[in-house]
Amino acid sequence: MNLETTYLGLKLNNPLVIGASPFSEEVHVACQLQDAGASAIVMRSLFEEQIDAEQRALIHLIETPAESNAEATSYFPAYSEYQLSPDRYLKQIESLRAALSIPVIASLNGCRPGGWTDYAAKMEAAGASAIELNLYKLATDPSLDAEQVETEMLETVGLVAAAVNIPVSVKLSPFHTSPAQFALALERVGASGVVLFNRFYQPDFEIDMLEVNPQLKLSDPSELLLRLRWLAIISPHLRGSLSATGGVHSSDDIVKAVLAGAHTVQLVSVLLRHGPRVLFSLLDGVEDWMKEHEYESVAEFRGAMNLKRCADPAAFERANYMRILQSWRV
Repeated sequence: MNLETTYLGLKLNNPLVIGASPFSEEVHVACQLQDAGASAIVMRSLFEEQIDAEQRALIHLIETPAESNAEATSYFPAYSEYQLSPDRYLKQIESLRAALSIPVIASLNGCRPGGWTDYAAKMEAAGASAIELNLYKLATDPSLDAEQVETEMLETVGLVAAAVNIPVSVKLSPFHTSPAQFALALERVGASGVVLFNRFYQPDFEIDMLEVNPQLKLSDPSELLLRLRWLAIISPHLRGSLSATGGVHSSDDIVKAVLAGAHTVQLVSVLLRHGPRVLFSLLDGVEDWMKEHEYESVAEFRGAMNLKRCADPAAFERANYMRILQSWRV
């Protein structure tokens, strides 16, 4: 069985990529993941706020009391809470590249154009094979329209892509009016691929102390369904690469993502639950499915169930919605 795939122009041994997570912080853990079959690793994100704070030498602003802004600086982590400072982040890229034979993908997390995008070139110089740009933005200002939000995002992607010679992928949220159109717009400004989708961690309310509490919840397989739908819709139109992240927990999940059009899947929660050795069983499961269905390579079935090639395209559109609602009985 040939499990090889190409992602962002990088030749990978298989579609299993380690998503942005703490796994990149310890070299020996990254080596364990590589030995178990991981084909690439995405580093934990370096944030726009970290870089801007260091560049302006105004770190104290992050730790001052909040004003009236819903995203005021007091809600951000103190500078000491970040796992890797910008300088340490670059050193970690170097350490991982020295120890690993698989690609190391750096992760930048920001939402607006600014001087922080210059760090992409530093990541390239440190040895990153590619950059994953995480456009995490929650638009809370009612005066900000959708076009302005996406225009800023496209400008940001263009700045990062123009600053480096390595490929840049963009990690999106599912909350765009037209994700397919936006994915193509990203490609036009220089993105080499799209990652679907960013997980928005929803805070909870503590009703006795009247506080907002952050919540960390690992993904579950039900989250994959949203990814499958949009992978299938976008994949016939995008020239670049597609990666699925969120909800991939089994060999069947991996096969489904590839059938929808993904070149890779990104794994985090399943590894946090079961450890690096689960990669062995995931890869074995994909090979077993391929043998059963007489596929010799991953390339043969990638996109076989996307919107253009599937037997019933209406399953991704309004027909599916209407049929599901009509199936309910009281």
